[in-house]
Amino acid sequence: MIPYEQLHQLINTEIKNIPFPHQPRGLYEPIEYTLEGNGKRLRPTLLLACAQGCGLNPKKAINQALGIEMYHNFTLLHDDVMDKADMRRSRPTVHIRWNECTAILSGDAMLTMATQLMAKEAGKHLAEVLEMFNRTAMEVYEGQQYDMDFEQRNDVAVEEYINMIRLKTSVLLAGSCYIGAIMAGANKHTADALYRYGVNLGLAFQLVDDLLDTFGDPKTFGKEIGGDIANNKKTWLLINAMHMEPKKIDAYLKIADRAEKIEKVRNLYKDLALDDKCQSLINDYIQKAIDAIPEGISPEAKLFLHNLAVQNVSRQK
Repeated sequence: MIPYEQLHQLINTEIKNIPFPHQPRGLYEPIEYTLEGNGKRLRPTLLLACAQGCGLNPKKAINQALGIEMYHNFTLLHDDVMDKADMRRSRPTVHIRWNECTAILSGDAMLTMATQLMAKEAGKHLAEVLEMFNRTAMEVYEGQQYDMDFEQRNDVAVEEYINMIRLKTSVLLAGSCYIGAIMAGANKHTADALYRYGVNLGLAFQLVDDLLDTFGDPKTFGKEIGGDIANNKKTWLLINAMHMEPKKIDAYLKIADRAEKIEKVRNLYKDLALDDKCQSLINDYIQKAIDAIPEGISPEAKLFLHNLAVQNVSRQK
């Protein structure tokens, strides 16, 4: 089993070797800038690890891995515009460094390039790979719409939020695992099990992000802490606080001073022990991910996926 660091390096090397056209620079330079960011490369790494665990040389699925990473970064480009985010991975976002029109158009190009990469050298698996990729993409958009809808609602249930992050975040990790398995010719039982692994890992991953956005260290997290609170963004923490202390949280969310608002809300979360409860839920999803790891993959791959899940619990960015 190729170690995580080597898979990560393989992906970074192949990203640098993507033959972007030289012109127009205004279209392609923001794409290169986005991909050069110090991302985790979690989704393409999962794809290659699952492909390798099912018996395929990971280099045989490198185009699909690049396609997943291109698609993921396309969603970030557009998310940053919608969220009016200034920083991503400790650097100015594309719409800040260039402008919103550039971010939208370069993002559109990334989506098309992701589809091209996904289809490249997929061979007899082309139809199944594209079916999963397109299904996943549509679910991500559904999740984004729910996220936007929730901004206008104060009655969002915790179950609705979990479904939203499943769509917006988890299915892309799950789809990565599934596509890797399919490229290796794995049977449906194994591919489905790896998909479940990705779903639960993704739910834990997003909940960790919720915690870090509120309680993390901006130096390691890569962006300003408290953005979710400042923007009244519906997170697991906020939704639970709204059910437990509706009057108090409503008053705090109306505070005009950004720093004071973040401090008040964060302290309320702690008073309600929501940070500990969220961490407990993260642990539950991590265990479900570990339990989903199928028998039909190599022992090295099982250990790889197990360790990756465990590491997600303690990550700081």
